[in-house]
Amino acid sequence: MKKYSLFVCKSVLTILLISIPLSVKAFPIAIPGTEGLQVFVNSTDDIITTYQGNSASFSNDLFLDSLSGPTFIFNNHSSAIGSTVNLGSFEIGTELHFRIHVNNTGTDFFTGPASRNPDNHIHARVQENWKPNETLVSFEDLFNGPFHYNDLSFSFTNVVTTEPTPPSSVPAPTSIVLVTIGLLSLFTLRRKQDV
Repeated sequence: MKKYSLFVCKSVLTILLISIPLSVKAFPIAIPGTEGLQVFVNSTDDIITTYQGNSASFSNDLFLDSLSGPTFIFNNHSSAIGSTVNLGSFEIGTELHFRIHVNNTGTDFFTGPASRNPDNHIHARVQENWKPNETLVSFEDLFNGPFHYNDLSFSFTNVVTTEPTPPSSVPAPTSIVLVTIGLLSLFTLRRKQDV
């Protein structure tokens, strides 16, 4: 009887473990301590974003907000994990403003400081170098928490969390020398014509 009871217990436990959804924490979440960081372009290469997953019951749309208007990227329920979107290239140093729109409540939450959000809380973690040249962002979709940051995770390339210094627009020394030689040549020609 004991062997039979032990067999039944093991069988029930096995069935329970198999029936637990694999999506429970099967996707990456940015690490604690990365809350409120901003996202800056660090390369002139295209920024490729990849949907990493969620465990949210609410439906969330991810957008990139820019001066030309919002760009839809993913929906946490209808987008396939691993799907990618090419956001194009941006000037180095540009801050990228990501936003989730919670379809169930109509609320929007943003990457960056708490002051951007309606509840004055930080709603995104941004983990730079989650993988080589890849940053992970994880959002919280509930007003006032609980701040598990598991409601929509995505990663993208060619960005950093510290604003980089844009490339200098000062002409290279070679350019200055060439311009100087050109101006001297014109000046010499003009003097010869005047004589």
